[in-house]
Amino acid sequence: MTYRHVATAVLMGGLLGGALDLLFAVSFAGYNGVPVVRVFQTIASGLLGSSAYAGGNASAALGVLCHFTLAVGWAAVFAGLAAWKPALLRSRLLCAVLFGLGVFLAMRLVVLPLSAYPRPVTFAPLASTLDLLSHMFLFAGPIVAFTSRAITGPDGRLSPGAARRPA
Repeated sequence: MTYRHVATAVLMGGLLGGALDLLFAVSFAGYNGVPVVRVFQTIASGLLGSSAYAGGNASAALGVLCHFTLAVGWAAVFAGLAAWKPALLRSRLLCAVLFGLGVFLAMRLVVLPLSAYPRPVTFAPLASTLDLLSHMFLFAGPIVAFTSRAITGPDGRLSPGAARRPA
């Protein structure tokens, strides 16, 4: 394991997971008649509050930037956890499910309430279930896959650098 490989995995996993999660959000919103730019502005509202909706394409672009910054940040958090406890990588599917659940709950219960997001956080059954599944498989799945490969190598075994860390 080298830091360069892990940094690349964080970037690639975060960008792919972020892209797939955003694709889900745009698709679900589109199905419900919400324009794409509105989805991106809603993300920006975490920084700008209600004024994000009057910001046009500039606030939409800020929303995309915020989304991918958070995605790469979450990937870095996972890489740190996996480097600290490589045993987490023994079951990649379970790890993705648990990490996706953790990110979903952290975003809904901590990040959004502490941000300038202008609406109350809700847990509508269908939307929340689909969003949770998106976080588990579309978002966390690529992060876990890229990061675990960087830490364990292509054969799935812990690399010598990771094996020396206490589990």
